[in-house]
Amino acid sequence: MRRMTDPRMVTGAAATTGGASAGVPAHLPRRLAITLWDFSWYVRTGPGEPFEDLDAAFARAAELGYNAVRVCAMPFLLFRSGIDTTALRLGPIGGGYASRVRWYDVREPTTIDARAHLLELFRGADRHGLTVIASSWEYQQSPAFAVDRAWYDALDAVDPEERLTVLGEAMADLVDLLRDEGLDHVLAYVEPHNEVQAGHLTAGLPGVEDPVVELRNRLERGIAAFSARHPDVLCGPNYAAVPVTAMRGLPRNAQVLGVHPYVYGVLDDLVLEFALRGEAADFPQERADAELLRPGAPRLGEWAPPADEEWKRHASIVGHTEIYVHDWCDPEAVDRWLYERYGAHRIAMAERLREWIGVAADHAARLGIPLVLGEGWVGYTPRDTRFEEGPVGAQICRDAVRHATDVGAWGSVVCSNAAPQHAMWLDADLQRECTAVLRGRDDPR
Repeated sequence: MRRMTDPRMVTGAAATTGGASAGVPAHLPRRLAITLWDFSWYVRTGPGEPFEDLDAAFARAAELGYNAVRVCAMPFLLFRSGIDTTALRLGPIGGGYASRVRWYDVREPTTIDARAHLLELFRGADRHGLTVIASSWEYQQSPAFAVDRAWYDALDAVDPEERLTVLGEAMADLVDLLRDEGLDHVLAYVEPHNEVQAGHLTAGLPGVEDPVVELRNRLERGIAAFSARHPDVLCGPNYAAVPVTAMRGLPRNAQVLGVHPYVYGVLDDLVLEFALRGEAADFPQERADAELLRPGAPRLGEWAPPADEEWKRHASIVGHTEIYVHDWCDPEAVDRWLYERYGAHRIAMAERLREWIGVAADHAARLGIPLVLGEGWVGYTPRDTRFEEGPVGAQICRDAVRHATDVGAWGSVVCSNAAPQHAMWLDADLQRECTAVLRGRDDPR
């Protein structure tokens, strides 16, 4: 029996509130059109970088129809690390390592007063009529862009059993600061962490069941720690993909559900055939040379960050082989590789997108909480490829936002790549079209 996706048939939270999701505070937008600024909004503030002028970035986002940004708010660093952040030094990984990798391609060093910069983010959002989703990427990528390892070491020193509780407390500290500054109305909701099952938050788990299931108790404690101090602010988990075989692991005290429907499909073929997420010994160097890489690329074993920055590999969750291929690929060759094989995956990718969004919506409705698609669609493509930015990816964006609205999702990205640090930011027509759908407007202008 096929799932009903006619918006007139939506049940649960969306149906009972005229299009808004149950439990959403009245001062917040009824629907969120989200642009994903992650950690880039503070890491990429140097000369010529996309967030050098934060106010201009907000102005452009508003012009494109967005009314929400989702960010790493650095909660642990600012409120629980004990590190002086008044002159936080950030920059690229040395030796050109990961310099052509999406999200890692920081070009210029920068120094920020991290707390002041966070407040400027919220003030900028307020000026331009946007709301902020506060998350953390600290147990994934964020500390890899610090000049020294103090942030990384402070995170690592926290007992894995307590990490989500500490993050919950840190997020509560963030809300205290926003209230002191009269900015708490700008906050949409908080997530203890981004993609909780895909990073260093899983350390010390038994590894018997799916990490989504094994993380539930830790997540529930983290949410409880936050909610004990700020019961009026929504707090909930955020998951990589849609964990369709482990939804029993959703925390019972969640107040919002965030998922990332990356459908992969043809991109999975690339990942598997070239062992991008496997062992270096399994990487087919000669085949990669012939099919993917630029002339003159170093061998896999020759490509590494400087020895004194080796710790940054562990601070980040992207594996060495994937970084190597993204750094040294010929983008047009990768695009051809994907386009040539896409036909065999087209229907399955479309079905996965529809079904994953539907499953997530069902579980959000079961729990009586709003659903947010905080990232998604194809997957982690090399920075200079244009498969996701081209006609195939653009149509997937259109399909995804329609699915999101059909199931009554509170919020969604247009695409993970629709942000100032990615090429899709230049496709104004696509973004205006999709944000209009997400916000319930017929006119995309």
